Amino acid sequence: MQAKIDYKKIKIFVFDLDGTLTKSKMNLDSEMSSLLCKLLEKKKVGIMGGGSYLQFKNQFLKHLKIHKNYFQNLLLFPLSGGSFYKYDNGKWKLIYSHTFSSPEKEKISKAFQKTFETLNYIKPKKIYGKIIENRGSQITFSALGQKAPLEEKEKWHKDNDIRSKIKNILEKYLKNFEIRLGGLTSLDITKKNINKAYGLQQIMKRFSFSKEEIVYTGDALYKGGNDYLAKKAGVKTIKVKDEKETKTLIKSILSNLQPQIKVKP
Repeated sequence: MQAKIDYKKIKIFVFDLDGTLTKSKMNLDSEMSSLLCKLLEKKKVGIMGGGSYLQFKNQFLKHLKIHKNYFQNLLLFPLSGGSFYKYDNGKWKLIYSHTFSSPEKEKISKAFQKTFETLNYIKPKKIYGKIIENRGSQITFSALGQKAPLEEKEKWHKDNDIRSKIKNILEKYLKNFEIRLGGLTSLDITKKNINKAYGLQQIMKRFSFSKEEIVYTGDALYKGGNDYLAKKAGVKTIKVKDEKETKTLIKSILSNLQPQIKVKP
């Protein structure tokens, strides 16, 4: 059972993006935008996801209707914590990024080739964009391509998901890398120990927050899920089923953050 959290004592609420704040790679909707804006007026908020900074801008920032003053309370962690952006002097500033070297990229490319040969992997007949994308500090495999429609990804995930097999073989060739399942059709590779736990540790280090002052919310906190490593950081975690449950959660948080009005007898 989820332990009761005193939201007033929390310094920052961190959310996964895909499957938690939005459907996979879908834009932030107006209701979620409104709820997050209200939360940003009271607390710091962190967003972590496997997408690139450009994806964060298009999917999230463009649809967050809030005064720029409150961007000071927003922290962005694209590439599963592999990079960190903070709003400073009117623009988003890159604080860190753990970019792959050329030899590392070559090693990952060869590992994919060997893995596909081992599995006799045949890609789907229809592909939407790149299957393997270099995002700088993360290389992502997307079975249907980076721009696949949500309904196609949901169908593939239900009927043809072999990412666990791909992951198991890749791990034999890439022992010094992190390999995680992401979203419905993706598989993400980062440097060793560069993950959501790392991103949360950076929040603690840079803002002097304790583990007890951070809450992480995600839809894949189960073992093997792309949010699971958030538990490694030792922060409080909340599992949600989808963005609808996240909206309910944020409404509950906001309600608890409201000052209590004392009625005189």
